Amino acid sequence: MNKQQTIAQTVSLSGVGLHSGQPVTLAIHPAPAGTGIIFVRNTQGGQEHCPATIHHLRPINLCTTLGVNGFKIQTVEHVLSALAGLEIDNAFIELDAEEVPAVDGSAAPFVELIHRAGIVSQEAPRTYLKIIHPIKIQKEDRTLTVLPSVLPKVSYSIEYAHPLIQRQTYEFEWTPAEFQRSIASARTFAFSKEVEWLWSVGLGRGGTLDNTLVFSDTDLLNEDGFRFPDECVRHKILDLIGDLSLLGIPVIGHFIADRTGHSAHAEMVKAILDQPSAWILLNAEDEEHPIHCHKISSSSLQHYKKQSQPACPSA
Repeated sequence: MNKQQTIAQTVSLSGVGLHSGQPVTLAIHPAPAGTGIIFVRNTQGGQEHCPATIHHLRPINLCTTLGVNGFKIQTVEHVLSALAGLEIDNAFIELDAEEVPAVDGSAAPFVELIHRAGIVSQEAPRTYLKIIHPIKIQKEDRTLTVLPSVLPKVSYSIEYAHPLIQRQTYEFEWTPAEFQRSIASARTFAFSKEVEWLWSVGLGRGGTLDNTLVFSDTDLLNEDGFRFPDECVRHKILDLIGDLSLLGIPVIGHFIADRTGHSAHAEMVKAILDQPSAWILLNAEDEEHPIHCHKISSSSLQHYKKQSQPACPSA
């Protein structure tokens, strides 16, 4: 039986937010079994906490944002993808600003950070949600479906009217080793004609050629080129993995996406929760075991507070 996992020690990195352009330090701390992934911000007035679940999703505008009360954290999908891709179930993510660092625009720096911390197994079993009946989300001709499958899998297709993208399809066998090899280093992408619009709505202020693939009408502006010929569709899978982690439990199913994005990913998470007849739980400790909503327990917070001094300064 697979066990839950956390990291062995606190690790941190700094950068700027992709959309805010503000400097930010992020630290990942170990957490007890059953905690889930919880964002933390230390302020002069105390601590603010936000579990990384669909219940705390805020309106989506080109990135995934979570919030509770006055606490908001933007562009969470890449760090969540790294944690889910490496099968980390429990962690505190501490920040001193309202957006996760963009770093290089992929999940690879967070994967490296997790490996630097070390991954440790915990005593509690890892519960899985196994799809037994199809669930489909559709908006016009764009679809996202999950089908029963023996193992987790993603098939993703995108299509853009650009000579270097056009239609791309990638099939991903969902394992930690394959995530690191073929998905984690795929970078986010944008089109130069959209940049001024992004700035006008307060987004993309931290975007550079160091953290974003940028396309002109006919070419790629990044001098270092692609990391993969189909890097764009691989990044979409990276985003999907991070967004699906908002379910709070790993899923066994075959996700098939055609020209979708963050909004459809979130709709799929909600659809899974709304259709309990379409899935069963595996390795649940009892028949009443719920899907983890990861409410913040006093014991988990005590564990966090007993660790070394916060890696991020108070805001």
